[in-house]
Formats: sequence, structure tokens, C-alpha cells
Amino acid sequence: MHFAFAAADRAAVDAFYAAALAAGAEGLHAPRLRPEYHGSYYGAFVRDPDGNNVEAVCHQP
Repeated sequence: MHFAFAAADRAAVDAFYAAALAAGAEGLHAPRLRPEYHGSYYGAFVRDPDGNNVEAVCHQP
């Protein structure tokens, strides 16, 4: 499964990624702009212990 959560800002995406790694999640894609999705797409992806792809994303410029 892929779960995506909207983050209020880019700092929240960074905090999500750091907290997930600290809790034992596997890092899939570190936080960064992803212009292949759209110009303001800032996201990070981890795999949780159940194998789910969990994403936090901010769409704000």
C-alpha cells in the first residue's frame, strides 16, 4: 500500500522523515523537490515495518 499525508510545509516533511527513520522505518526517498510530479512537490518516502510505502508531501512553493 502507499499512504500519502499532506504536510503544512517543507519543514514538516523533513521532520516526518527524520522521525520515521528514528522509529525504525526504512528510508526510500529522502526529502527533496520532485519536479517530475510538479514544480512545488516536496516529498519524502519511507517503508514502515508492515511494508507500506508512507509519504509526506508539501505542495506549497
